[in-house]
Amino acid sequence: MHLPLTGWLNPRAQWDAIDCPVDRAVELVGNRSAFLLMREAFYGTTRFNDFAVRVGISESVASTRLNSLVDAGLLERRPYRDPGERTRHDYHLTEMGADFFPVLAALMQWGERRRGPSPMSLPHRGCGAAVRTEPHCSEGHHVAVSDIDLVPDVPMDSLVRQGESAQPTTTSPHSTP
Repeated sequence: MHLPLTGWLNPRAQWDAIDCPVDRAVELVGNRSAFLLMREAFYGTTRFNDFAVRVGISESVASTRLNSLVDAGLLERRPYRDPGERTRHDYHLTEMGADFFPVLAALMQWGERRRGPSPMSLPHRGCGAAVRTEPHCSEGHHVAVSDIDLVPDVPMDSLVRQGESAQPTTTSPHSTP
């Protein structure tokens, strides 16, 4: 199953996924330790040592990944000082980081479905039902992958490979001219 390519996006061989939002997101949080650090931030972890221990990574890797997440705007550092200690920093989700929650919830849901049950769940506090991440259109309709088209939102010149011209070979009944 795949997304039908519409307009000049079909055939796929003639264009590059330049400035792809998936690529840009993976660039920020594209490795196991970064995903798990974000998971821990949602679980309420704030202290550097707790992040490293709970994710099972070295302090060096934790430092590098946490710095990357701060630089990307997903986490922010806040100073704190325990009595008799030097000032240190802990880590907190930013608004941008909080926007990452559906990604983690979807991964958790996929992992449970494809890799085995989880010892935890995400029930809605209001009614107790399981929280699910599923595609919906802006009108609120649940949609399957087979109901979605990939439609160009930019001029063809911005994604077409050099020396090639984009000529649509098929169009979707849902696409606009």
